[in-house]
Amino acid sequence: MKYTNIPLAHTVVALCKAHGVKQIVISPGSRNAPLILGFTSDPFFECFSVVDERSAGFFALGLSQQSRIPTALVCSSGSAMLNYYPAVSEAFYSRIPLLILSADRPPYMVDIGDGQTIRQAGVFGKHVGFEANLEQDLTHATEKIAPFTTPVYPDVTAYPKIQKSVQERNENHIDQAIRTAIKEQLPVHLNVPLEEPLYGTLSTPPVLELKQADIPENKVPVELSFPSEIWHTAARKLILIGSMAPGELPESILACLAEDPSVIVLTETTSNVHHSRFFPSIDSLIAPIERSTDPNARFLRLQPDILLTLGGMVVSKKIKQFLRKYPPKHHWHADPHIAYDTYFCLEKHYVCAPREFLHGIYQGGDLTKSSEYQSYWAAIRSRLETLREKYVAEIPFSDFKSFHHIFRSIPEGTQVQLSNSSTVRYAQLFPMSPLSPVYCNRGTSGIDGSTSTAVGAAWNYSGPTLLISGDLSFLYDANGLWNRALRTDFRIIVMHNGGGGIFRILPGFSANSTFETYFETTHSQDLEPLCKHHGLTYYAAHDEADLERQLDVFFNADSGPALLEVRTPRELNDKILLGYFDYLTW
Repeated sequence: MKYTNIPLAHTVVALCKAHGVKQIVISPGSRNAPLILGFTSDPFFECFSVVDERSAGFFALGLSQQSRIPTALVCSSGSAMLNYYPAVSEAFYSRIPLLILSADRPPYMVDIGDGQTIRQAGVFGKHVGFEANLEQDLTHATEKIAPFTTPVYPDVTAYPKIQKSVQERNENHIDQAIRTAIKEQLPVHLNVPLEEPLYGTLSTPPVLELKQADIPENKVPVELSFPSEIWHTAARKLILIGSMAPGELPESILACLAEDPSVIVLTETTSNVHHSRFFPSIDSLIAPIERSTDPNARFLRLQPDILLTLGGMVVSKKIKQFLRKYPPKHHWHADPHIAYDTYFCLEKHYVCAPREFLHGIYQGGDLTKSSEYQSYWAAIRSRLETLREKYVAEIPFSDFKSFHHIFRSIPEGTQVQLSNSSTVRYAQLFPMSPLSPVYCNRGTSGIDGSTSTAVGAAWNYSGPTLLISGDLSFLYDANGLWNRALRTDFRIIVMHNGGGGIFRILPGFSANSTFETYFETTHSQDLEPLCKHHGLTYYAAHDEADLERQLDVFFNADSGPALLEVRTPRELNDKILLGYFDYLTW
């Protein structure tokens, strides 16, 4: 096996291996050549080549989303690393571990007008869990660097001795970065200055002994005291579950919650939590109350004594508005890392896993004895579900009707990746199979990177993957298909309504040329040539019969990755969606 002859580059590679960082996403360059040589020459690593750094960042995010192990991103110097920023910010707010390794020119080459140099150190600011600007080796290209380093280290003959302390500091920083990414599930950044020559290799490692640093724990474990008495004396408890990985809440806990008459559980599609007594369509519950003749009385009946929030970001804007206007007496959040005061009434953050908190609450098997909270709202939920089916049968072909057919047709076990904007919101209105895990980039909720994330997630998932995307989100990230890791069982459904349809349902909508051009962003892009360019089998549906016919073959075809374009009426979709909430009003 060949090793890079640059000690710093080798140290980065070796410590990644020591910590089990196995998947490496590389974008081409020259300054990062030592890192590329180090990773690609060791069969331990699984390396991917992705030219577009923005796409590479989201592809790596998708890999880590599934593995929960940091994926390393390797780029050259200059503006290349700036393209990682959207994925880094998404990873930060979604608690997904990434290890960003940005190759850099030596510090004396920055801000002198040299090519491909920017101020790389600390560029990701507050959106990483740890960052370090590593130190340049003094034993590599010593004669070349001496004129620039002697002002700091005047005695060139002492460089080998000084290198030992440089090496030790670098090892400590690399070690701490990777440990932080793993433990805190956050992106971290290491800036790696490298001097030419960059392509030299050795048959033995340039650093023979590497030791992982003894990093002290920052957090002191505390004995948690769970508020069981307050919980079991409250007659109205609302549990709101945002984005969560499948399996985080065991069936025994879900059964306790379902059997407690004082509890209603509101779940989002991205929570991956399912039970017949839970409420999986939050907006279908809240929106009709907003439109009712006496919304205040009904909201007061829904207002909880205790709000328990679990999981990550919540999609529903309506539940946020409701809880801010009708706050609970107590709001608790259980999470091992962080608690956001989304509803401006957070009382306590229980620093533990959600299952640990609920085990603590229900460890005696106690349930609140008397409450009509769940039964009252369960009857309304049942009525609303019946009305949804009736509404779907009455409406013409549209986004709403298309999503109804799509979600019913997804084969069990298929991983579903959702793009943001309209897609993830429509997904909240329909039931999803418990056997189909659902993900969406809700950390920053941007439309960028959905395809790249899905391609990465698909690579690390055991079964087939379906990406459902809006047309603008899909076109925005078309480079996500420029990837050799595109699996043959990867499927994409693009809801093509000719623009950003979500803006038609937002306050302030006014149909005019300014709105269509600068908000809705109407377009006439044809997706079929794009599919042909990237080797995807193309399907199209223009009406309900088309869609049902295409769905029958779309998931079963064995011809490689495929895309189904569903063309819906741009000027009708918003009316049907808003009409749905009017239809449910009681």
